[in-house]
Amino acid sequence: MDAVYRRQKHIYDVTRKYYLFGRDSLVAELDAVPGTSVLEMGCGTGRNLALIGRRWPRAELHGIDISSEMLSVARERVGKTAVLALADATSIDAQALFGRDQFDRVVISYTLSMIPVWREAIHHAASLLAPGGSLHVVDFGDCDGLPAPLRAGLRAWLKNFHVTPRTDLGAALAAVCEDGPFTATTRRGPLGYFQIGRLTRSI
Repeated sequence: MDAVYRRQKHIYDVTRKYYLFGRDSLVAELDAVPGTSVLEMGCGTGRNLALIGRRWPRAELHGIDISSEMLSVARERVGKTAVLALADATSIDAQALFGRDQFDRVVISYTLSMIPVWREAIHHAASLLAPGGSLHVVDFGDCDGLPAPLRAGLRAWLKNFHVTPRTDLGAALAAVCEDGPFTATTRRGPLGYFQIGRLTRSI
């Protein structure tokens, strides 16, 4: 991933704001009151963590990413307001990295579509939730509301960036509920361009 982002890291946020929709809505719904522990898996440039910090002051922010190149940008952006670490979303050892193994909120924003074993990442994220905690996911949807040629063109373009929309996100979240004390909801954005999923652990 470092090879992919080494040249993109400085223009990433400028370009992505035009097609990574739904992120601000997810942040607004976090209800991360003071003292709430938040972990973003795949924090990239720290854009979302910085926004969470502004929207939810005094939340305890943590982030991981598999790219050291992206983390270098994130560290400049968030400074001491968040604790960041290099780690894989499918196998993060939160206790070793952050001194804690549970979080009140876990955020995964446009990351699952780039993880080959993305269902494992969801299960791992669920295992990190504290009682009453919630996992919040935003990513590309099926885009069924777009004309077929435009939909096909978008998917071909995303493939150039190693992105595959996880159109069965809802089913993957529901599968986690079968194995533990969780409830799940999903909703579609306009034209199905993006989807937002939430997994909540019972108290």
